[in-house]
Amino acid sequence: MSLQRAGLEEVSSALDDMEAGGEQVNLLLVRREREPRAEFARLEELLARARGMGVRIEEGSDSDLWRMSKETGTPDVLALVGRPADATLEEVCARGGLVWMLAGARYAVNIGYSIRTAEVSGAAAVIVDTDISGVERKTAIRTSMRADRFIPVLWEDAAESVTAWRESGFRAIAIEDVGTSEPWDVDLTGDIMLIVGGEHDGVPEAILEQCDDVVNIPMARFVPSYNLQAPLAVVALEALRQRRTQ
Repeated sequence: MSLQRAGLEEVSSALDDMEAGGEQVNLLLVRREREPRAEFARLEELLARARGMGVRIEEGSDSDLWRMSKETGTPDVLALVGRPADATLEEVCARGGLVWMLAGARYAVNIGYSIRTAEVSGAAAVIVDTDISGVERKTAIRTSMRADRFIPVLWEDAAESVTAWRESGFRAIAIEDVGTSEPWDVDLTGDIMLIVGGEHDGVPEAILEQCDDVVNIPMARFVPSYNLQAPLAVVALEALRQRRTQ
């Protein structure tokens, strides 16, 4: 089920469902350039209703909403349902699902692409352990198309996080060239943490030792490795396939 509702009708229905005890509407993304036309009054009424229900509202450009929308055209409003974008580590732990960890990634653009891929493929959160600067973090978020508006991005210590998640009942699965399993041979459903390492050193040995499985992405190679976001995307789509058919 899509996490997005697009346009006035779908978003209004989502708010109806929330009032009836259904799925939570966690965020509205609304056009900044709102024109005074027939739909304008309805949109303002919808936004007032959402504010009264405690729903967070963010504004975006026409280009932003056009790129984000699952529909053709540019809707006036989009809603994020079913995944709190500002959840804490403890809250994500309690909700369960699929969590990605970037353990030691060094390049802001790679981190940004990985966050975006994780969000698109339906992950519950992304944990990033990196020593990049604050400026580089901003670059990573820009590269992700500011996907941190729609998915929790937690900047945490990797080793401590793996221990905490395993204690919460999550399985830990690393993606590394020492693995003996291929993604389609591993159960990627349920509460799992998927771990990719840094571009140079890979997943730290101390974290590999805590993992329930290590997945290896097949290569027909001369060049001995994929770029960081490529194996992440392969496993993200396989996990999405398995979870949709479950």
